[in-house]
Amino acid sequence: MITAIIIDDEPYCCEALATLLQIHCPEVKLIDTCNNARMGIKAIEETSPQLIFLDIEMPQVNGFQMLEQIKVINFDLIFTTSYDQYAIKAIRTSALDYLLKPIDREELQIAVRKAIAKLKSPLPQQLEILFQKLVPGSNALSKIALPTMEGLQMVGIDSILHIQSDSNYSVLFLKTKQKLIVSRTLKEMEEILDDHSFARVHNSHLVNLNEIEKYMKGEGGYLVMSDGSSVDVSRSRKEMLLTKLQPGRIS
Repeated sequence: MITAIIIDDEPYCCEALATLLQIHCPEVKLIDTCNNARMGIKAIEETSPQLIFLDIEMPQVNGFQMLEQIKVINFDLIFTTSYDQYAIKAIRTSALDYLLKPIDREELQIAVRKAIAKLKSPLPQQLEILFQKLVPGSNALSKIALPTMEGLQMVGIDSILHIQSDSNYSVLFLKTKQKLIVSRTLKEMEEILDDHSFARVHNSHLVNLNEIEKYMKGEGGYLVMSDGSSVDVSRSRKEMLLTKLQPGRIS
């Protein structure tokens, strides 16, 4: 059994989530529902829940701002939100969990199972990454949090040479000669890194433009990376790549 609090300014959203939890997640004991950040902080201090379902878009003090006001975060966290691509991208970058409203039963069950499996507070580094990413126009992140089979790995963005798709996973090739398999699709990795110097050069490859040593001509051609490895370039992505490598180039 895991104790939980719902924090959401819309009462019907609290009721809907509470009903889903009661019917489909009996392992969760709901101990409070709060309709604003002030009530949420008070409930956290008084009841010490293990899990919080936190709405992002609340008036006056939103979910992110509420977290910044909590001195000790010793609970797991699942954000709930209407579709907000900017917020979702920030959450993905920090490898925290989220649910889109209206909340889907199966997605809720998966998120709860993951929370129970962890039964620990979000890593301070995850929240640090999240808050950095939320700064408007900021692309100054030096690390991203990525889920692996062993847990979370904090990865320096500049340490990534290239990334290869492997079905629903991605394989990161690092400067340290290591390979890291993460539970993110290549499309998700592309979204996470699109503020940085990465480009999709093939359906199955994303590369760090700063680590390209050579482009070798061909139908699509291929890249020689700084570690000597080669990455194929698809014909359909060749012009885009050459434009990025040669700013001001006229096709």
